[in-house]
Formats: sequence, structure tokens, C-alpha cells
Amino acid sequence: MAMSLQFFGVSNLISDSPSLAAARPGRTGGGGRRRLHLSVRCGGGAGESASAAPAAAEAESAEFDKKAFRYNLTRSANYNRKGFGHKKETLELMNREYTSDVIKKLKENNNEYTWGTVTVKLAESYGFCWGVERAVQIAYEARKQFPEEKIWITNEIIHNPTVNKRLEEMEVQNIPVEDGMKQFDVVEKGDVVVLPAFGAAVDEMLALSEKNVQIVDTTCPWVSKKFENAVSAGFDPDVDLQKLGIANQTTMLKGETEEIGKLVERTMMRKHGVENINEHFISFNTICDATQERQDAMYKLVEEKIDLMLVVGGWNSSNTSHLQEIAELHGIPSYWIDSEQRIGPGNKISYKLNHGELVEKENWLPEGPITIGVTSGASTPDKVVEDALIKVFDIKREEALQGFSASGQNINKGQVIKGRVAISIKDYHIVPASQYQHSLPGSHYIPITKSKTSISQQY
Repeated sequence: MAMSLQFFGVSNLISDSPSLAAARPGRTGGGGRRRLHLSVRCGGGAGESASAAPAAAEAESAEFDKKAFRYNLTRSANYNRKGFGHKKETLELMNREYTSDVIKKLKENNNEYTWGTVTVKLAESYGFCWGVERAVQIAYEARKQFPEEKIWITNEIIHNPTVNKRLEEMEVQNIPVEDGMKQFDVVEKGDVVVLPAFGAAVDEMLALSEKNVQIVDTTCPWVSKKFENAVSAGFDPDVDLQKLGIANQTTMLKGETEEIGKLVERTMMRKHGVENINEHFISFNTICDATQERQDAMYKLVEEKIDLMLVVGGWNSSNTSHLQEIAELHGIPSYWIDSEQRIGPGNKISYKLNHGELVEKENWLPEGPITIGVTSGASTPDKVVEDALIKVFDIKREEALQGFSASGQNINKGQVIKGRVAISIKDYHIVPASQYQHSLPGSHYIPITKSKTSISQQY
């Protein structure tokens, strides 16, 4: 395995932030110690903003004290990372928008339940993590606290299209990007700027602090632990490499990180001796708890007897991609979708593989009774999973209807059948209740009627 070794320096992610005065040249804030030069790029590689260019140059100065900058900004009047006292009401709103009766039913039944011919097995740990919920909730609070102000966000709040679209509907606007560069010129004094769960770069923070805007920091505390890389000019590993540590992205697959760590550890053992390894090598576990819990739950789920796996989460979500990877490595047909819109029309699905290839497949759901394993990434609301499962139930219900018609029993819309029946939400077909072991989620079996119904209506 070929790999590049780099030292890592002070984090460029700003979960806390400062005023410029104490951070500029001549005021190191650290007893005159020389600070390691760290280059940064706006938005984690999305390109620098034209308006942020001077700030970027200053942030790259060898004399610029990032630690002092963070310290001062996080204590300024224009910085907030704890919300504005609206937690209860914003959480109630989020519960209405993102929770799921289907997931609730699964949790009430030891994470396994059968609807019709579909048995669903839900991973023990899945979906919204604490850091993601916190970030979204603080963003909701910001809109309530500043109902009339312009609110901007430096990147999407989390890796989930449903939540990001909801914030757009609340008029939380993305900083525009042109030719790969963020245009911070649109931000004016008095505006509100939200930092997403993944944090923001130093040069972005410098640009915003000079504009005198209200900064609302939703950075996940786990992300704040992540290290950025820096290499000293002229570094020679044969001569200069004496001590080395391994840290990783918070959403990495644990097994991959361990393999790299073991390789580096063996290299350092050969260089310095087995007996001296603890003085020359250390491995930092910077995988966040939520990521690890979801991976552990996925490893358990793939050992279950299931026909296929449904992985729900943003297609740009690193932690979700590793859940898909685990299923693929175990040879289980697995379908990674970012929303229910990837399912249909009919028994068709568009999904991504772990390495990013987009695939379309017809007849992805096998005929007859099936058992589906389900998990979701740390940025995925339960409601998104429910919407995907309802699409699955619709496909299997149509299959049952066609099978019933093929048996020679003619059924017409509006025909009265003795007993209770289920109604298709689209074509208003009727199906004997005996076709299903349980009622469909969000609906009950009801006497036949011609009136339009919905999967979410209650009777």
C-alpha cells in the first residue's frame, strides 16, 4: 500500500472564534512562540472567496495566531453556539417534521415488524445523531430569533437534501459560489451567518468577523477534534521523522483506519525498535461515537437473515457511504438512496454504490415475502426512511393486487366485499384484508369507499 505521511497541526475548523486584534502579527498571545504555518482553503476545498482573499492571506501568515483568533471570536458579542432559548419549541417543530410512525412501530417491536409481505429489520443504531440534531435545532432557533434578518449559511447544514431544502424554505440562504469561489460580498453588516455542522475554515471566519455579522456556530463538537494536515518545507522522513500520530476523519470506517495505523506502527517499529514504539507512535481515535455506533449496528444487521439492505442517507455523506460499504463487503444486495424519489416508477430504483457509481435497476424487489434490512446515516431524519419504506410497501401491495386478479377473482373499484379491505392510495383498488398480516403504516383497514385516501390519513 502506498501512502503519504504528514504531520498534523492545529485544527483549521472554527467551532469557537475571535476578534482580529489579538491574533494579528506582533501579538502572538502565546508568549511570543512561533506558530506553525497552516494553509487553508475556503469551505474545505470548495475554493476561496474573492471577498475573503485578503483574510485568507492573513490567515496563512506565519505570524497569525489562530488560537488567539478562535479564543477572542468565541467570546465576542456577535458569536453564538448555544442557541437563543427556543430549544423546546424548535424541537417540537422538528419532531413534527422529521419523526416517523413507521420507525416508532419498529422500535416498539424490538426493531422488527411485518407489514403485509414485507418484514423490516431496523439497525439498532441509525439516523440522526446528537451533533446533527443539535446543528439543525440551533439553525431553527436562529430563524426564530432573527425573523426579519437575512440569514446565510456557509455550506449545507448537514449531508441531507430533505433538511437542507427545509432550511431553504425558511429562507436560510447558501453563500453563492461562482467558479468554485464563495462570494462573501453578498453578506452585509447586520446579517446572520450560520456555520454548518462540519465547521468553517479560518479564512472564512476572518472575512465574516470583519463584516460585523452575527455568527451562529452549529459545528459538531466531535468535528472540532478533527486535525488538518501540514508539512514543513524540506521535511525528510529518514532524518526528521521521530514521532508520529495517526488521526482520521470523524466518519471513517474503523477497519480502514486500523489497517493504516498498523502499517505505520510497523514502519516505526522497524525504524526505532519494538521496545521503543510507545515513544514514537500514537494512534488517536477521532471517529465520533455516533459513526462508530452505526457501523457496529450495521455489522450486526448484516449477520441477520435478510434478502436485501436499504441504506438511506445523503449521497455526499461519508458516514452513510461506509454503511453501504459494510453491506457490499458482506455480499448483500444493498441500495443506497438519498430519498424516496429514487424508488419508482414501478419496481425500479436508482441508487449509489459505495465508490460513488450511480446504478439503475429494474425489479429490485424480489417477488413474494421479503425481509429488508434498513439503516440510515447520521444526517438522515426518520421521516425520510419512512417515505422510502412506504414506496416499498406500495410496490409489494401492487404485486399482491396483481396476484389476486390473476387468481380469477374480478374486483372492481367501489365493489362491496364482506369484511374489511385495504385501498390503494393511487388507483383506489381494493384488496381483501387477508392479503396482509398487519395494516399498512399510517393507515387502517377500512370499509370500502370511493373517496380518495392517503397513506398518511388516519381513520
